[in-house]
Amino acid sequence: MKKMTTVYFIRHAEPNYDNHDDMTRELSEKGLKDRALVTEFLRDKEIDAILSSPFKRAVDTVGEFAKQQGIEIKIIEDFRERRIDSCWIEDFQGFCKKQWEDFSYKLSDGECLHEVQTRNIAALKDVLKWYEGKNLVVGSHGTALSTIINYYDKSFGHAQFEEIRGLMPWVVQFCFEGEECVAMRKYNVFER
Repeated sequence: MKKMTTVYFIRHAEPNYDNHDDMTRELSEKGLKDRALVTEFLRDKEIDAILSSPFKRAVDTVGEFAKQQGIEIKIIEDFRERRIDSCWIEDFQGFCKKQWEDFSYKLSDGECLHEVQTRNIAALKDVLKWYEGKNLVVGSHGTALSTIINYYDKSFGHAQFEEIRGLMPWVVQFCFEGEECVAMRKYNVFER
């Protein structure tokens, strides 16, 4: 019998949008305060390991909890957010809509949602092998996490992405038996 593995994907808290560098974009003042909601949510979850995208805002969102638990954060490169382009996109909403309507749509120097999904799911499947039967936290991002949800629930599309676009931080719990997702639950940490 396969052991249950529980993965809590944590979409990062509000970032500082004045910093246009994806890798180093830090949390805003509000984001720094709101990460306490993540720490409180995870407090009783008996977490065995904490993983994260390499991007600062994702690491910092789970960092307070990791420090309190004495758990080192393992960086997983392939959990990073999608690459949009080498320049800042002004019409982000229009761009997102096109990407959700066509999973192969991308700008010249960016990734399509199919590529983001493939990369994130491959990383998740590795994690499920490494940490079978454990309770895990993964510091993540809105689009990356949304493509993971879509992989297991095809009804999650652009409309659902728009509903959560401003929800930071946000938690999605996945329960797996081996590689099979047997349950998914979304949490708004602001409503606890």
